[in-house]
Amino acid sequence: MELKNQKHLFSFPEDITYLNIAAQSPSFKSVEEAGIEGVLEKSQPYKIVGDSYFEPPKALKKLFAKIIDVDDYNRIANLPSVSYGMATVANNITLKKDDEILLVETQFPSNYYVWEKLATKYDAKLHIVAMPKTKNDRGEKWNEAILNAISEKTKVVALGNIHWANGTLFDLKSIRKKTKENNCLLIIDGSQSVGALPFSVKEIQPDALICAGYKWLFGPYGCGYGYFGDYFDDGNPIEDNWSNRLNSHKMSGLTSYQTQYKPLANRYSVGEHASFIHTKMQIAALQQVLKWTPNAIQEYCKEITADLVVELKKLGCFFENENFRAHHLFGVELPELLDIKLLKSKLKENNIFISFRGNYIRISCHVYNTKEDFNKLVSCIKSCL
Repeated sequence: MELKNQKHLFSFPEDITYLNIAAQSPSFKSVEEAGIEGVLEKSQPYKIVGDSYFEPPKALKKLFAKIIDVDDYNRIANLPSVSYGMATVANNITLKKDDEILLVETQFPSNYYVWEKLATKYDAKLHIVAMPKTKNDRGEKWNEAILNAISEKTKVVALGNIHWANGTLFDLKSIRKKTKENNCLLIIDGSQSVGALPFSVKEIQPDALICAGYKWLFGPYGCGYGYFGDYFDDGNPIEDNWSNRLNSHKMSGLTSYQTQYKPLANRYSVGEHASFIHTKMQIAALQQVLKWTPNAIQEYCKEITADLVVELKKLGCFFENENFRAHHLFGVELPELLDIKLLKSKLKENNIFISFRGNYIRISCHVYNTKEDFNKLVSCIKSCL
């Protein structure tokens, strides 16, 4: 499938160039409509019946399962955030003194604090694999360092499919192989990749995959998803809500208390996960992502950013090697002589929205962007040199 520009599905003003979906996605028009439908439904609560609490969340799990190549939607949990999902994962891991949890340098805080806390609890150690200082084959060398750091002491490896700030690709297939050889868990934060970059649970076989839903999956802020492998099949959730118990759909018998949970990852879904407004919006969002397909999205982003990379390299900007970076999100190191304060001013004047990370800009684009958006960005950077 070859995608053409999809800006018509969004409500962007014509003068806005949005290159910051990695921070917060815009809504499709269909997601807006679904949210309004949910708001109006709340005004007529007599229309909210027993199935309203169970069927939409089930449909949502099935959609997310399809995106990440999972056969059984019961392995998916409805979550409110990455931190909630990671806390659930950590709640079911026991360590010994001097065991190691392996992370990469400058991970996003929601995939750091939880492991710092777990290490402290068991007197274990965090092993942080630093990003190589060299610019030559940096991504490749970083991956080599990660693989070399996994040992018999390693009990958990927790990282993203890509680095959230610079888009460096991590070789999850090789990392999974090494973690299996050393009998340790692989926990993936898919927040900056799932939905825009092809991902297959069948291929990678992570023990858990946790994703924010408000970025590349286009849901509202306050939603997320979790895949839990068989290691977590009989685990303990961090809360006990009524809808996760067996036979909870039989609402007339709710006080016939159940000791059993629904199968597999259902036990980990957050309370009130039927959240009627959110769920309607999420379903509309994932349906559209599946129509586009992550593979087609990645190819579209590659095509519209190809000239940008060439032009910015001429200006002295640095990019990670193409084989070790994503095309929907990547970092650009700016020339030392560039006046960053002036650049921020120029971008503001031209309604270009982008993230700064020190001497880097983080570009994150999607199917509403065009080559012309990047021509505007190049012009702004040129004017500051």
